[in-house]
Amino acid sequence: MGSLLHLLGRSDDAKLVIVVCDGLGSSNAANMAITDAFHNGVATSASLQVPCPWSRGAAAQHTGEDVGVCLTVNAEHDLYRWGPITYAPSLLDGDGGFPRTPADLWEHADVEEVLRECRAQLERAILWGFDPSHLCAHLSALCARPEFFDVYLGLAVDYQLPICLPDPTVDLGFPARELAAQEGILVPDRVAVAPLNIEARPVLDAAIELLEPGVTELHVRPAIDSPELRALTPHWAARVADAHLITADWVFRSALARSGAELIGFRELRRAQRALAANPSVFTPTSA
Repeated sequence: MGSLLHLLGRSDDAKLVIVVCDGLGSSNAANMAITDAFHNGVATSASLQVPCPWSRGAAAQHTGEDVGVCLTVNAEHDLYRWGPITYAPSLLDGDGGFPRTPADLWEHADVEEVLRECRAQLERAILWGFDPSHLCAHLSALCARPEFFDVYLGLAVDYQLPICLPDPTVDLGFPARELAAQEGILVPDRVAVAPLNIEARPVLDAAIELLEPGVTELHVRPAIDSPELRALTPHWAARVADAHLITADWVFRSALARSGAELIGFRELRRAQRALAANPSVFTPTSA
């Protein structure tokens, strides 16, 4: 497969940036912030968590934005819980929700139940009126073990969707990006994401300052300040800061502009991927 820039019809020095809002559907506070970021900020994509309590609310507010499905088989909060939408006993922890950590999931999850649950999440998003632009994996739980990555990649192939993976600097222990490329699945070149519950600004500022040609994902977890948000996580301030960053922070917008970045969504990758699948001869393969 040729370089991603080549497949997107861009020059070799193009700098393409996808600003991704994680957590759509996780709370009303997140839904409101992400809607604002689409309409008034620099957000170009978002990821829907179907099992979460406010996913149906996100569907009711959807007006055609670039939204993918975040395949979710973990529920990381202590008091705020959600669980499978299918019958999946191996995906439950002791208090009836998804496991809080990927390690706990990997210890007892049945791969067939993971596949059935993830497919159901994707189908439900489509039923609600979403036209998924990509797939991602909550907490990267489906990316770091080969047997779960097979589920992730298989769904991407079935639905012809690009996927998110950790940055290439992260050693997963197996060649996930190469396996995706072999199946014709597109993956952004680089990823900038802050650790969970840390505001994104320092990580994103550094990524923009060092922005290289290619496609770079910038991830944020925005939410408006509300009693709901403060109740569900002690790290609520980081979510509020992310919302301000991509909606109202003109210093951040100026830095994006100075970097030479062109903002795109995942739909552009999906379009190129499906064109490649329909007619592979259109693109000239290059060696890795």
